[in-house]
Amino acid sequence: MDFSDCKNVLIIRPDNMGDLLMSGPAIRALKNIANCKITVLCSTKAASVAALMAEIDDLIIFDLPWLKFDSPADQAIVQLIDAIRQKSFDACVVFNVYSQNPAPCLMLAYLAGIPLRAAFSKENLYGLLSHWLPDDEPFFKIRHQIDRDLHLARFLGANTKLRQLRITEPSKAMQDRVMNDFGLAPSGYFVLHAGVSEKKRQYPKKHWVAFAKLLAQEYQLPIVLTGSKTEEKFNELLVTEMACNVKNLAGKLDLPALTAIIKQAKGMISVNTGPMHLAAALQTPLVALYAQSNPQHQPNHGLHRVLEYSVPDSLKSSNQIIRFVNEKQYQDFVPYPSPQQILTSLNSLLKGDDR
Repeated sequence: MDFSDCKNVLIIRPDNMGDLLMSGPAIRALKNIANCKITVLCSTKAASVAALMAEIDDLIIFDLPWLKFDSPADQAIVQLIDAIRQKSFDACVVFNVYSQNPAPCLMLAYLAGIPLRAAFSKENLYGLLSHWLPDDEPFFKIRHQIDRDLHLARFLGANTKLRQLRITEPSKAMQDRVMNDFGLAPSGYFVLHAGVSEKKRQYPKKHWVAFAKLLAQEYQLPIVLTGSKTEEKFNELLVTEMACNVKNLAGKLDLPALTAIIKQAKGMISVNTGPMHLAAALQTPLVALYAQSNPQHQPNHGLHRVLEYSVPDSLKSSNQIIRFVNEKQYQDFVPYPSPQQILTSLNSLLKGDDR
């Protein structure tokens, strides 16, 4: 039996929303091999975006203990394996970043009795892998995450020509309702997303405030702050200090409403986090404030500018593979981009200047 014969495939992509979005083109390619059913094992943080990805048919939601989550349900691993076994999968594919070991995820599939198991791996895992693609990243090359996942899909026989991110866009009725609920007009506001899942990706509050004032003066348009419920208080501080026409929608938007807000925006400025990749999928003009943590995860469409900055030494990862990349890719210190640099990049982007 090969992947072209599979009708019931498990994809393990247990990270955050942006990671699952970037795996979308490869999942779509695998689904098209034999028009198979695709179930994705993902985290609670990524589950909502899976509903917007047409290539995904079913979900298993579980926060795995070997990944960084607030409260991993490690005590339920045995029940998770039983749940996977009951679904009688033909095959399992693990998508990961180059700094992650696929062995724990593959062990889940092995113990659940899934006969075909595929992944990138730096070492030969023998019985855990029926289809081993030796991982040459990051020691010999680094691919964008989309291309990394597509490379594995191609290894398994998929047609991987299409690399665009795709999500189900909000309906016209949904977009109109969201615009009306928050008193916004299409292309008549900017979105700023300041919240991060890791402190090392933060952009300083004082710079956000200074940039918002420049933006308001330049365009005379409202500014929308997005974020999770936990970021609501931080956004309120921004609203107070920005002292311009700013709406704090942190914690007020479900994912469909957030996609409507991003889709209709004149432009978006975001740190490296899930909504940045939503903007990429929605083709919304984007300026990405990108902490130098992983070169694989920059935006992937043409309507963007990337402004990088160094991660503080005290917050750098202890993962030795990531440290290797930092020493090779990010040797020189890069300061935070200034508010004026962000505005200049945004103006260039909106004018359609060449990148």
